[in-house]
Amino acid sequence: MSSFNKVILMGNLTRDPQVRYTPGGSAVGDISLAVSRSWFDKNANSRKEETTFVDVTLWGKTAEVASEYLKKGRQVLIEGRLQLDQWDDKQTGQKRSKLKVVGENMTMIGGQKQQAKASNDEWSGSSVPDDDVPF
Repeated sequence: MSSFNKVILMGNLTRDPQVRYTPGGSAVGDISLAVSRSWFDKNANSRKEETTFVDVTLWGKTAEVASEYLKKGRQVLIEGRLQLDQWDDKQTGQKRSKLKVVGENMTMIGGQKQQAKASNDEWSGSSVPDDDVPF
């Protein structure tokens, strides 16, 4: 039986990105997105809004780019997959789980000077000033 695991989210960062490195030297970044949807409730005759907070893990160059260029409040588009993390809570002894997104591609949203894209395979962006290029 076939399956498909793809997530596309656009929202605002709720905090600055956090980056750490594995013992093997790979960058791992954590971001949290606030993703909102709005609709018109005909029964209440008013506009409604619902916000969902989503944790996203980024790897490699994507994590490093996020750490360097993203800040709390910045809008970003993430393409990735869902992953279920499971562990035993040491305090209560209960099994715990959390559904998160593993980001595979990231696009920073903003004005012409703020646009950049990153993926696990490569990074290219038009927002890097010429004096930051090392050649």
